Amino acid sequence: MDLLFQPAEVQNKRWNHLRKILERSGPFCPPNFTASTETLEFMLNTCKILVIGAGGLGCELLKDLALMGFRDIYLIDMDTIELSNLNRQFLFRRADIGHSKAYRAAAFVNSRVPGCTVTPYFCKIQDFGAGFYRQFHIIVCGLDSIVARRWINGMLISLLEYEDDGSVDETTIIPLIDGGTEGFKGNARVILPGMTACIDCTLDLFPPQVSYPLCTIANTPRLPEHCIEYVKIIQWPKENPFGSDIALDGDDPQHITWVYEKAQERANTYSISGMSYRLVQGVLKNIIPAVASTNAVIAAACATEVFKVASSCCEPLNNYMVFNDSDGIYSYTYEAEKKPDCLACSQVPRSIEVEDPSAMTLQDLIRHLCDSVDFQMKSPGLTATINGKNRTLYMAAVKSIEEATRANLTQSLSELGLKDGQELMVADVTNPTAILIKLKFQSNEVEMA
Repeated sequence: MDLLFQPAEVQNKRWNHLRKILERSGPFCPPNFTASTETLEFMLNTCKILVIGAGGLGCELLKDLALMGFRDIYLIDMDTIELSNLNRQFLFRRADIGHSKAYRAAAFVNSRVPGCTVTPYFCKIQDFGAGFYRQFHIIVCGLDSIVARRWINGMLISLLEYEDDGSVDETTIIPLIDGGTEGFKGNARVILPGMTACIDCTLDLFPPQVSYPLCTIANTPRLPEHCIEYVKIIQWPKENPFGSDIALDGDDPQHITWVYEKAQERANTYSISGMSYRLVQGVLKNIIPAVASTNAVIAAACATEVFKVASSCCEPLNNYMVFNDSDGIYSYTYEAEKKPDCLACSQVPRSIEVEDPSAMTLQDLIRHLCDSVDFQMKSPGLTATINGKNRTLYMAAVKSIEEATRANLTQSLSELGLKDGQELMVADVTNPTAILIKLKFQSNEVEMA
C-alpha cells in the first residue's frame, strides 16, 4: 500500500525502526553518540544530501536514502534515459526514454515517498561552484566516470579550511561516500576530505583504461572497437562536421551517430562485423556492463554509511569495502592509506623527476602527466613564472591559446627557460582548481656529484 494512503496511526509508527537505533544507547555506539530524539529530527528535517548520478547505482541510492528518512535530497545527472537503462534503472519506464534521468528519477521518488523532496539538476557537476557544494552535509556518488570522481573530490578538498597549526578545521569537512560497480564486483568507501585517503590517493586502484595501438587501428583493424577508435582519434579531428573546436562528446546523440556511421563504413571496408550504436557509445564513454544485484548491494552499503555519518550511531566504514559475487559472495574491508604526496589532498607540491631537461620536450612532459599512474590527467594546461613573468606554456582547452602555444610542444624544457625546482601550475578537467607541480632535474645532481 502506498504510504500516502495509510492510516495516520501507521504513518506515526513509520520511523519506529530508526527510533530503536537513534533513541537508545548500545554496545556498538561510539563515545560521541548520545541517544536523543534530536538525531532523527536532524535526519528528517535538516540534513541535506547530494546524490551525484541517477544511473543503476543512483536509482538504488535514491530509493534507499528516501526510505531511510532523508527528506531533503538533491540530485545531479547529465544523461537522458535510454531503452537499455530500463533493465536495471527501475525508477524509469518506457515513456521516460529520451527525458532527463535527474528529473524523472526525482519525480518518481517524490510521488512515492511522502515528505521526501528530491531536487533535480539536469547538468554536469562542473556547472556548479563552491557555494553550491558547501550547503550539503553529505555527498554520495554513483558515478561511472573517474574524471567526475576526481573533480568532486578536488572540489570538496578545496572547501577545506585549516587551523593555525595546519590541521583541518573539521567543521569544513563534507564527507564523500563513493560507490562503484563493475559487473559482479563493487566497492564502497567513506572519504573524509583532508583526513582520510581521497580519490587521488588511490588512483592505482581503478582498472586501467583499455587502449589499442595506433598502428593496429590505422593499418590492420580486426575488431569493431578498432574502427571506432580510428574514427575517434583520426577522423574526428580532420572531418568534424560540428566545428573544429568542438570536442567529441560521448553523451551527444549527434556525435555518436556520426562516429557510428563512419566506423560502420570502415568496418565494411575490412569485412568486420558486430558494429552497433550501443557499442560505439560504450567505447566512447568506456561503459562497463552493470548488474542490478551488484548495484543494489553497493547502494545499500553506501546508504548505510550515509546513515552512520549523519547520525553518529555507529563508527563509519574505515574506509574501503570490496564486494565480489562472481563466484559465491566475498567481501572484505581495509583502510586505504592517505598518500603523503597526494596530488589532490597533500599540502606538498608533487615533484616530477626529469632525467635530461634538454632532451625532454613539453609534449613529453604533458604525455607523462596523462600516462603516469600518479597523475592520469586528460588534457593538462601548463603555466609558469619565468624571469618574473607569468607565461602560458600550453593550453588545449581554448582554441586561440592552443594555436598560440602549439609551437612550445616541440621545444625542450631548457629551451623554454624552465629551471631545476621550477614550479608549474597545471589545470585539468580532473580537478576544479590548478595543481602545483615542481620539476626536479636529475642532470643537476649528476653534475654536482
